[in-house]
Amino acid sequence: MNLQELRKATQGSIIGQAKALRLGQMTPRERWRRVFRFQAVDRIPHYEFGYWAELYDEWHAQGLPPHITDEAAANAYFGFDERWTLPVNVNLHPTFEEKIIHEDERHILRRDSEGVLAEINKNGTSSIPHYIEFPLKGREDWLRFKERLDPDTPGRIPKNIAEIAAQCRQSEIPIGLDIGSIFGRLRNWTGFERIAMMVYDDPDLVDEMVETMCNLIIATITPFLRIIEFDYAGGWEDMAFNNGPLISPKMFRQFLVPRYKRIADLLRQHGVHIIWTDCDGNIMSIAGLWIEAGYNCMFPIEVRAGTDPVALREKYGRDVLLLGGFDKMALYKGREAILAELRRLAPYVEQGGFIPHVDHRTPAGVRLEDYRYYLREKKALLGFPQ
Repeated sequence: MNLQELRKATQGSIIGQAKALRLGQMTPRERWRRVFRFQAVDRIPHYEFGYWAELYDEWHAQGLPPHITDEAAANAYFGFDERWTLPVNVNLHPTFEEKIIHEDERHILRRDSEGVLAEINKNGTSSIPHYIEFPLKGREDWLRFKERLDPDTPGRIPKNIAEIAAQCRQSEIPIGLDIGSIFGRLRNWTGFERIAMMVYDDPDLVDEMVETMCNLIIATITPFLRIIEFDYAGGWEDMAFNNGPLISPKMFRQFLVPRYKRIADLLRQHGVHIIWTDCDGNIMSIAGLWIEAGYNCMFPIEVRAGTDPVALREKYGRDVLLLGGFDKMALYKGREAILAELRRLAPYVEQGGFIPHVDHRTPAGVRLEDYRYYLREKKALLGFPQ
């Protein structure tokens, strides 16, 4: 049974409800809002999360048109829905000067805009850089960093904010707000080992740093919230690995939950009810804490790392929204495995509050014909007309 046959056999789905109510074709914005409210839709939105850079060359050899060389072109080619996240400046401002320290045939040693010194491969492969030095080592460095995290620094809020708001009001696609990071960027600036030790060795400094990040986010997003109606808010943390989060759930509750709650409360006061922070890895032990704080959408739900959308929905019910969650490893295994993974997710997609897509960027080595098969069967699950 393929997904189209499975859909015909499914009763009580949000697509079936739409047909019963004779709802007409919706705009992308309407679909987005309704599916995350567990309401009937004409079809579920269709998104993906992008691709490893080297995959384009592989797919060109398998028939992908040669002009498809980046994510925007691929999204248009495959026919994905659109959404737009307002790029609010909740990072260092001003940033550090980017500088190449050394370069040879294989590597570039570069200090980036966040002050991190790293060695990068020149062959274009999607590998993690070899980090050499991090700029934030302790209290003395933090004093200099704080100067770059002042929400009142000129230039942080664009002068054309009213023009941006007018454009957003005319949009038929979902409009989102970038809500930054209160821990992940600290990890970027200190390095993994240092931040992991710092929560024990200098908890007062960690508390001050996350409070500073929280205050920066709140002060910076407030002017936008006052004049723009947003459909979602999305941040970024990446603070978990396949064996769990970087800090314990107890520390997560101590340092992060109160700050997340303040941000989420502000968003909800302005009508934003879909809130996530992008976190790879195994988040099963902290997902409930995010939900408690008001961050109710899990993304991208990395299955191989131990985060399972089925387990999340069964544990938290409608308190959790899901975005992502299709195990990328199934794409390597061919059509039978792809269909099996879609079937596993299908009953939960049918419930609503779930937009499925690959649980991170589609990796190198996935065959184009298998990816096309995945998209075709997924579109059947989403309710596209066949």
